[in-house]
Amino acid sequence: MFIVKDERFFEQEEEAVIIGLYDRPLKFEGELAKLDEAMNGQLTELVKEGDISAKLNEAAVIPALGRIPAKRLIFAGLGKEKQADFHEMKEAIGTAVQRMNKLKLASAAVVLDSFVCENISANDAAQAFSEAFGLSSYKFKGYKQPSNDPEQSIERISVYTNAEAEEIKAALHVGYVLSYGTNSARTLVNMPANMLTACDMADYAKKLADTYGFEVEILEKEDMEKLGMGALLAVNKGSVERPKMITLKYQAQEEWTDVLGFVGKGITFDTGGYSIKPKDGLVGMKTDMGGAAAVLGAMEIIGELKPDQNIVAVIPSTDNMISGEAFKPDDVITSMSGKTIEVLNTDAEGRLVLADAMTYAKHHKADYLVDVATLTGGVVVALGTDKTGAITNNDTFFEEVLEASKEAGEFIWQLPLTEKDKKRIRSSKIADLNNSPGREGHAIMGGGFIGEFAEGTPWVHLDIAGTADTNKAGALGPSGATGVMARTLALLAMRRMKNEG
Repeated sequence: MFIVKDERFFEQEEEAVIIGLYDRPLKFEGELAKLDEAMNGQLTELVKEGDISAKLNEAAVIPALGRIPAKRLIFAGLGKEKQADFHEMKEAIGTAVQRMNKLKLASAAVVLDSFVCENISANDAAQAFSEAFGLSSYKFKGYKQPSNDPEQSIERISVYTNAEAEEIKAALHVGYVLSYGTNSARTLVNMPANMLTACDMADYAKKLADTYGFEVEILEKEDMEKLGMGALLAVNKGSVERPKMITLKYQAQEEWTDVLGFVGKGITFDTGGYSIKPKDGLVGMKTDMGGAAAVLGAMEIIGELKPDQNIVAVIPSTDNMISGEAFKPDDVITSMSGKTIEVLNTDAEGRLVLADAMTYAKHHKADYLVDVATLTGGVVVALGTDKTGAITNNDTFFEEVLEASKEAGEFIWQLPLTEKDKKRIRSSKIADLNNSPGREGHAIMGGGFIGEFAEGTPWVHLDIAGTADTNKAGALGPSGATGVMARTLALLAMRRMKNEG
């Protein structure tokens, strides 16, 4: 898709050329000054008149009118040069790419060096461009009948730069792979529950394993019964769909040690069970497998980039339905760990399936655990819809996850977990744990419950109930699923490889 060229961009025939424009006294210098000269100074005039703006996230499409071989110039406003920021640049590029995509072109170009400044290297600019291009171009096709006006997508982008070509190609590849894995996670979350059952998710994982050489294991209901996975089985009791415990292993080292474990909640639809959700609350519950999607998206990225880090990914998958056999409030169930759980809320089912998944990840020798889940409405009340809530039992490991999230541009905020919180989770009079100690500190109670199954293993919980989907389109994607945390998990694996190296 990306072809790196060391040529004068304004002498080449292109359908459209994206150019970064910083807000500085001299807007056009170097190669851009030559472009302005070829355009008879019209670009400078258009800046003065406000038709071209260097303000952050502004984009303008300018016809070349035959003055140069390229047909159109698309200017991406980058804001103040001294304030240049990698993630803000991605949004600025996304805005320009969306303007370009409306033109329905088959090919385009970017003047990569126009994005380079003191804070942004050529490699950074390359990764930012390819990642933003992939994210902002995402569309969920859905299930409508084909249109008479077929969509045109860009198949080739020429990248004009004086930088070292192989390094630029590598950076472009990393950025695009990060976007591709995120987009795969978006598509999984956007799919309706009748088209993405636990069985379908297991089949998807198998295809990933076939593509990237992962070891794959799918536990069936009978296997779970033998292993005593009473928590996952309890949630599945009301369903006609069979549950799946999905495990993918990526072994990068000769010995299966220093294993990073990803655990993703895979509830394909959540009615709330007998603690049934209100009718408005049922709409959108196809997204309750956002954690599983993030893990699968991350594994796709890992399969492409191949970090030198052992990884096990575990996904407990089922729906949470109502029937004469469904589990009920006041039931007591026994998890794989042997810990008993008093069920006071069947709509607090995510923490139950994750309990067995955490234990099973440790069974596969996970030395570090990150669970990702659309777990609680409480985290939305606490942090809004643009922040992922985090809980940990190990501050050192949490710092690693936090740094990966910063590199990904996916904001997380740590919530406290105190001994008093743990006492509430252990407050049942008839079982070891209580799955719903009350509304107060709901997000902490949910995450803390999962932590009971991490025990002494370094662990971070990520509650993406507010961030897994959005009702507003943005510069880096449409409304709907966001694919949040796929990049954070993958970059965590990449960073651990670098830190240990």
